[in-house]
Amino acid sequence: MPLSDFFGVFSIESFIRASALMLAFIALLFVGSILLPGKKIIGPVIDGKARTYKLNGLLLFLLTVLVAGLLHVRGLFSLSSLVNEFFVWFIAANLFAFILSGWFYWRGRQSEDSPSSFLGGFFYGTQHSPSSFGVDWKLFSYRPSLIALGLFNLSFGVAQYEQYGQLSLAMILYQAFTFIYVFNYFQFESGMVHTWDLVSERFGWMLIWGDYVLVPFFYCIPAWWLIHSSGSLPIWAAIALCALFLFGFWLFRGANQQKDRFKRDSSAYIWGKPAESMDGRLLVSGFWGRARHLNYTGEICVYLAFTMTTAFFSWIPFLLPAWLISLLWHRSLRDDRRCSAKYGDLWKRYKERVPYSLIPYIY
Repeated sequence: MPLSDFFGVFSIESFIRASALMLAFIALLFVGSILLPGKKIIGPVIDGKARTYKLNGLLLFLLTVLVAGLLHVRGLFSLSSLVNEFFVWFIAANLFAFILSGWFYWRGRQSEDSPSSFLGGFFYGTQHSPSSFGVDWKLFSYRPSLIALGLFNLSFGVAQYEQYGQLSLAMILYQAFTFIYVFNYFQFESGMVHTWDLVSERFGWMLIWGDYVLVPFFYCIPAWWLIHSSGSLPIWAAIALCALFLFGFWLFRGANQQKDRFKRDSSAYIWGKPAESMDGRLLVSGFWGRARHLNYTGEICVYLAFTMTTAFFSWIPFLLPAWLISLLWHRSLRDDRRCSAKYGDLWKRYKERVPYSLIPYIY
């Protein structure tokens, strides 16, 4: 694939247009997060207080896809322009991420517990859970991140259809897998309030750039190889990819749902039996009795299914699962260190009970 497909043609006019549309997109999602109805839940105690979160991400996602589809059909906005001007959008998103990171650094630099160095404060953040108009920025930022990813993925399908008049089987599978993944994230948005990012991380460049640049622009990389892919995907390969995706989805979502149910009700049933735990704090039922981070293993399988739709035409799409494997492996180590500090001897006993991290009986 020629590099020109990635970088396209850059101009000041296209950059200004992309920046304006991106700001409008984020602003509308922010306003929608305030105004649209949604279930409110109480999250874990952070800095001595429990936060309230409004969960309307699924409605925002569906409305955005619907509006984008209507604008495309009526000729007011072409989804394929997201592919044609991908590099322009990428530059605009980077600029936005750095400006937003600088704003939050400035906003929180007077905090007593903010990092003393500029680099530490800018990179990791000076505030733990900043909010504006009742909207938590960490939870909110997943919305433009994953909704933009969903729109970019759709744009690749539109680009293939416009050029060839049809969608390949590989593209159909990719579109189905990625749409289910994003849809289910928002369907299970309540589970995010107990994740590492929301509970433990500060909100700085690391999270902001990851949300507004890394996820929407890097996580769609396999789709570039599907637009012009030649040859058909064998039926046996399509069935195998569906099986891999469903298996990974079962691990990823199942493990997260079990943990979320347990945190809300320690007597909840898991796999048909009352949840078993150690000292009422650490779940050892279901997936969490097989390995300590099977949710990460499942997510890796899901992204392997995304990537393998490209049928090994290039090694570049496999940078995505390679990155995810290294990220989640490193995060599993960080999780273990954090839990060891938090639970002490209980964590040692838990590791004796559940000795495997990512793959039962292997690692």
